[in-house]
Amino acid sequence: MDVQKPRVFVAWQIPEIGIELLQAHYEVTVYREKKPLSREALVKQLQGVVALLSIFSTRVDAWVMDRAPDLKIISNMAVGYDNIDVDHATRKGIAVTNTPDVLTDATADLTWALLLAVARRVVEGDRVMRAGQFKGWDPLYMLGADIKGRTLGIIGAGRIGAAVMERSKGWQMKLLFVNRSPRPDLEARLGAQQVDLETLLRQSDFVSLHVPLTPQTRHLIGAKELSLMKPTAYLINTARGPVVDERALVRALQNGQIAGAALDVFEDEPRMTPGLETLDNVVLTPHIGSATVGARSRMAEMAAQNIIRYLNGQKPLSIVNPEVMEQRTDQQT
Repeated sequence: MDVQKPRVFVAWQIPEIGIELLQAHYEVTVYREKKPLSREALVKQLQGVVALLSIFSTRVDAWVMDRAPDLKIISNMAVGYDNIDVDHATRKGIAVTNTPDVLTDATADLTWALLLAVARRVVEGDRVMRAGQFKGWDPLYMLGADIKGRTLGIIGAGRIGAAVMERSKGWQMKLLFVNRSPRPDLEARLGAQQVDLETLLRQSDFVSLHVPLTPQTRHLIGAKELSLMKPTAYLINTARGPVVDERALVRALQNGQIAGAALDVFEDEPRMTPGLETLDNVVLTPHIGSATVGARSRMAEMAAQNIIRYLNGQKPLSIVNPEVMEQRTDQQT
């Protein structure tokens, strides 16, 4: 008689490597529609399921967890986990895991692509060419900002923030950064200077955001902070949309308070604040920071391995709430 395999639910279509790894051990159901699951639909899918592989748009709150009695682990295929009520998961003994490291380079590369694009008006120039509006070279036409030797301010000097800083050396930039804890390694290795937020905003020519979304970082950049920036400065956000007060940003861009912005994430995804789409001094991309074949495949693999390891009694590759591992050890002893 066949023993029924534990059930795993994958809340979105992901690279096949992750699904194949899970299918070797479990009964796997993959949600393949291209619209987010409602809480009610997610709960229905989670009945009898021991592991959920979630993505950024999968909202797993206390209400959902309380109605998924068999759930043992939520494996988030992302670095951030603001879509999950981690505190409630910990109270219920549900492990929460994420996928750091494997998308660092891809996101840092996109940050630089956005910085270069907004500074040199690449997207605006592309639109001009496609519309047949280019009338010929002109000494004053579409002047952008210099990058070499300018000041780059990094808010959040974790893995991705540090990787963005490393990539600045070819442009011989002065580096400032804000971080919750000291990073003497970055000061020694890159010549970066750790400063307070106000100093960074006042002195930077480019401000790049790399903080997680928490109650403390929501609207970290609002009207007050934008008013501190230089009128020639640019804001780049590849972190989380709600870190920026998007309405305040639109006003600052419309009023010439800052020179421009480049955004890969938005406050109310997939929607963006009205007015952004009409501005020439903004570059907009649809949350593609980790969107390379290699990075997304490694994320899917890591998310699957986190499930496999945890259900086998091993420590996941990356766990957000290690207290759950301690709880499980105590129960076993």
